[in-house]
Amino acid sequence: MQQGPTILVVDDDPELLVLVSGVLERSGMRTLTAQSAAEAEAPIAEGRADLVVLDLMMPGEDGLSFCRRLRATSSLPIIMLTAMAEDIDRIVGLEIGADDYLGKPFHPRELVARIKAVLRRRDRDAAAAPAAPQRALRFGNFILLPDHLTLKDARGGEVALTSGEFALLLALVERAPRVLSRDMLLDLSRGVNTNPFDRSIDSQISRIRRKIEPDSRQPQFIKTVRNLGYAFSAPVTREGL
Repeated sequence: MQQGPTILVVDDDPELLVLVSGVLERSGMRTLTAQSAAEAEAPIAEGRADLVVLDLMMPGEDGLSFCRRLRATSSLPIIMLTAMAEDIDRIVGLEIGADDYLGKPFHPRELVARIKAVLRRRDRDAAAAPAAPQRALRFGNFILLPDHLTLKDARGGEVALTSGEFALLLALVERAPRVLSRDMLLDLSRGVNTNPFDRSIDSQISRIRRKIEPDSRQPQFIKTVRNLGYAFSAPVTREGL
C-alpha cells in the first residue's frame, strides 16, 4: 500500500499535537511532532517531512522567525497556525514564505484539505518547472552542496559535519573572501546548532579545519584575521547559483 505524505506538526500545545496527529493519520498521512522550533530542526534537516504545520506563537523561537529562516534554505511547504485573528499576522506569514495560513480554532477537516491542496500545488509546480541546476560551491578538492547540507571530498565521499559546522562553513564560503566577525558568524549560523554546550565559533572553526585543511595548524582555507574574525581565502567556484 502506498504511504501517504509525512507531516511535521510544530506546536507547543501537547493536546493539539495529539488531536492533529490523530486526524492526519486517519486521513492516510504520517505525522511527526515537535514542541518547539529547536525540536523541528532534526526531522527537517534529515528530509523526513513533506510539509510543516507550524504554530505562530511558541516559546523560544517563534513561528515567523522559524518560517523565515527555513524558507531561506528550503522550499519545504509550510502551513502556519495561529490563535491570532489579525490580518496583519496572516499577511506577514504569507510574505515571509508560508504557503498557507489557518487560524485557531480550526475544523480538522479544513486542515486536512489545506494540506492536500498545498501538496497538490507543490507537485503540479514541480512537474511544470524545468529541472533546476544543483547548487554547488567548489573549493580546493571539496564540493559544498547547500541544498543537500553536504560537503564532499575529492573522492566523492561525504565529510562528516554537524549542522552547526555546515552552517558556519557555508556562511564563510558564500561570502569569501570577506572577513566575518565572530558576532556575524554567530548571527548567520544561529539556530542551526541546537547543542547548548557547543556555541563557540572558535571551537567550531577548529573542528572544521581539522576536517578540511591539509594542516590545521597552518590553514589554507579558513584564515584568522587578528582582532577582526575569520575569512575564507581559497578561490570558490559557484555552480547553479
